[in-house]
Amino acid sequence: MARLLRPLAAALALVCLASAPPLLALDGALAQSQSQPAAAPDEPMKQIALTEAQIQSYLAAAADIEPVLDKVQQNDSGQLDAKVLTQLDAAAKKNQFASFADYQDVAANIGLVVDGVDPQTKKYVGADVMLKKQIAEVQADTKMPAADKKQALAELNDALKSIEPVKNAGNIDLVLKYYDKLAAAEPQQK
Repeated sequence: MARLLRPLAAALALVCLASAPPLLALDGALAQSQSQPAAAPDEPMKQIALTEAQIQSYLAAAADIEPVLDKVQQNDSGQLDAKVLTQLDAAAKKNQFASFADYQDVAANIGLVVDGVDPQTKKYVGADVMLKKQIAEVQADTKMPAADKKQALAELNDALKSIEPVKNAGNIDLVLKYYDKLAAAEPQQK
């Protein structure tokens, strides 16, 4: 999941860089093209019908993009410079994407489906079902400090309110077909 969120976090950096000074935070956000204005918080992400070639290119591009994003995350200055943007664009283009923004659109659409996949059954159940399952697990956790539990539940409930349904049902089948490869390509959390 972290792999899918990293491109989205970098998307925020691209949006902020295009519309504000270079100081920004890499906090997960929806992917936005450099040429498009920043999306309003209520504006839904750009859902596209994925192709098998896009998923294969996403898997191939991740090997080139991940090291660049790792360097960005290790940079404490919070700045994303033009050199990093150029590297991300080059890595995306090397793997048949028109740009890094195009890669981010594919990543966001893959992530939208993956969020609704039950990792035990590898079946799509919907992101709302998976979030409700997480909420139940947090509620049942007797070892979690009360303040942490309250915060976690608030965040999960906020996320539950903002879930977007998958508009392209064909994306579900394609992502499920590649689910194991997508999961295996996901970097280990540090």
